[in-house]
Amino acid sequence: MDYNFNREWLTIKFKEIRRRILKAVDQLDDEQLNWQPDQSSHSISMLIIHMDGNIEERIVKGILREDSDRSRENEFKPTYVKKAELQTIIQDRLQLVINTIQMITDETLEQTQMVRNRERTNLDMLHQCAAHYSEHMGQLFYIAKLCLKEQYISTSVIRKK
Repeated sequence: MDYNFNREWLTIKFKEIRRRILKAVDQLDDEQLNWQPDQSSHSISMLIIHMDGNIEERIVKGILREDSDRSRENEFKPTYVKKAELQTIIQDRLQLVINTIQMITDETLEQTQMVRNRERTNLDMLHQCAAHYSEHMGQLFYIAKLCLKEQYISTSVIRKK
């Protein structure tokens, strides 16, 4: 197994997720970030708080083996969160993931953690997190587009200045 390839790929992926989420969040105000399309849908702030909870459980507790408490139910309760706090969460927590990937040993990548009553390697878990956060990133973009309509600026196009 080429662990260095995985480290490089995961680092690039999580940096891309962070960059694109921040670009979308930067376009919105506090009200838009906390807006829910309907009662059964999540707001952008809920999605970011949920991703933070997932990082806490899978990275902090699962990989780093630090004490951690997560209240998944509370992640989906409407809570008003200011833009600056969401930006800090995205920046700091995804940096934690990136730092973890860059410093993790091959042995730690092979270690396992229990996820929904199934044993998974930490490497598998990091790839699952990349997929999970990408799914939520898509939801986040859709909500941003609903709020901004034609003013929405794509996060996938890198514009030259």
